[in-house]
Amino acid sequence: MNLDLTENRNISIPSYFYISGFSGIPHMRYYYIFLFFVYIISLLGNSCLMLVIIMDRNLHTPKYIAVFNLSLTDICESTAVIPQLLDMFLFGNQLIPYGLCLCNMFSVFVFTSAQSLTLAVLSFDRLVAICLPLRYHMIVTHRSMLVIIGVMWAVALLIIITTTVFISRLSFCRVIVIINSFYCDHGPIYRSACSSNFPSSVIAKLFPILILGFPAFFIIFSYMCIALTLFRITTPQDRKRATKTCTAHLIVVAIFYVPITFTYALSSIINTNTRIINLSLTSALPPMLNPIIYTFNTEEFIISLKKLFKRRIIFPFPK
Repeated sequence: MNLDLTENRNISIPSYFYISGFSGIPHMRYYYIFLFFVYIISLLGNSCLMLVIIMDRNLHTPKYIAVFNLSLTDICESTAVIPQLLDMFLFGNQLIPYGLCLCNMFSVFVFTSAQSLTLAVLSFDRLVAICLPLRYHMIVTHRSMLVIIGVMWAVALLIIITTTVFISRLSFCRVIVIINSFYCDHGPIYRSACSSNFPSSVIAKLFPILILGFPAFFIIFSYMCIALTLFRITTPQDRKRATKTCTAHLIVVAIFYVPITFTYALSSIINTNTRIINLSLTSALPPMLNPIIYTFNTEEFIISLKKLFKRRIIFPFPK
């Protein structure tokens, strides 16, 4: 094991980061096994959802472009976190090389950001569909949805690339840097540096606002407008149908935003174990529950799924 600090243009980088994980909690192996089963269910549910959207032309709509993107980010985000978490804490591989650690931080942050922004895009779709139903097909087109999602990914990548570049410019005074988290977390990394970490500290304060605060504010604003519109709908059937769709989306939003907002808002108060539990569940549970709550509860998706089963496309049976 090379335990020398690497010098790169007057920047000292460590050979390894050590991910500490939980401390003082017995029987944590069962929690990791629970995360493994959650991950498998997430992969199956989101893969099924994406397959149905691809195969049924009736679901080739702007709304389901966003739903497909949500499933894609769910799979990528949980894959960026859970397999490496299991490898570290079930098999004891808690030493991570410097470059691999930065790649881990980059992937987790990109897909978490994309997931947050995609939830805002879905609320935009519901806002136009309910508040401006006659203009919906003019505003929310295939092209506009693809542009919105493309811009969303560009913003997420730009922010996280900037974050990673500033982290790579930090110097560390230790050969092995201990990270009090369950992955290569941005906050514990930049606070461990022995050089000036001012740019990274600014990003750490701006990131929750840009990636979590603005999307959450837009979602709240959207549903305030939707609620006012629903009060004006005179047909109980239309009100019930709109409320059902919005409720499913709000549950998905709450599952994602509540734990992560709680963690960032109370980061100076809560201990490391609570922080790790909140963030690890945020990485695991929303990807598993999103297909169940948001899509498999939607009437048009269930109809498409039944049609595909009847045609024996997904699971062909021998005659």
